[in-house]
Amino acid sequence: MILTGNSQTVTATMFDDGDTVRGVTKQVLIGPQAGAPNFAMRRFTVAPGGFTPYHTHAWEHEVYILSGHGVAKGAHGEKPVVAGDFVYVPPEEEHQFRNPSREPLQFLCMVPLDGEP
Repeated sequence: MILTGNSQTVTATMFDDGDTVRGVTKQVLIGPQAGAPNFAMRRFTVAPGGFTPYHTHAWEHEVYILSGHGVAKGAHGEKPVVAGDFVYVPPEEEHQFRNPSREPLQFLCMVPLDGEP
């Protein structure tokens, strides 16, 4: 059966320890709770001045920038990102998303279910 929903009804979880992550909210739009067998789709919002952790893990990411602009940081440098851009993060690649702007940065991030327990 096809599942539909609206992101406005999905609970957001805030992440902010002020040191490794700042001003990040995550919504799991599709994942284990929807019965998805392979992948999870998450929407992240990074507040102005915020950033995700600089980290690595065994799975890949596919990211699509929905709105705002920011920076995708990796082991080999930084790349600016804007609405409409996509980002592929390979497994084991260090990565971080930062928002140096004055407006929220919002993106979809798809990962295998191992990446969304």
